[in-house]
Amino acid sequence: QVQLVESGGGLVQPGGSLRLSCAASGSIFNINVMGWYRQAPGKQRELVATIARGGSTNYAHFVKGRFTVSGDNAKATVYLQMNSLIPEDTAVYYCHMVQFGSPAPSVYWGQGTQVTVSS
Repeated sequence: QVQLVESGGGLVQPGGSLRLSCAASGSIFNINVMGWYRQAPGKQRELVATIARGGSTNYAHFVKGRFTVSGDNAKATVYLQMNSLIPEDTAVYYCHMVQFGSPAPSVYWGQGTQVTVSS
């Protein structure tokens, strides 16, 4: 079984920065993608940023230029550096991992970490 554990959330003022971390443990192999999603109150969960095997990254349009995803799929770790935070970034942030598998890939989620941007 795989577990994802996030850390680094908290309360920050507009314009501030936070760094989220996620580490996977358990049966970790053949990781395809790791990344971050978020869910604000009353809204659907949405993609924030991902990093794939090989290092290619993908960002939601609303975080481009402000957030940076990094990590090491071989070590099953992923980070999200969040700069220039705005109140609209307030949400629960979830770590996400996809493993190659047969007959279908396996998808895992962390428990979530709260990020609140407020003055």
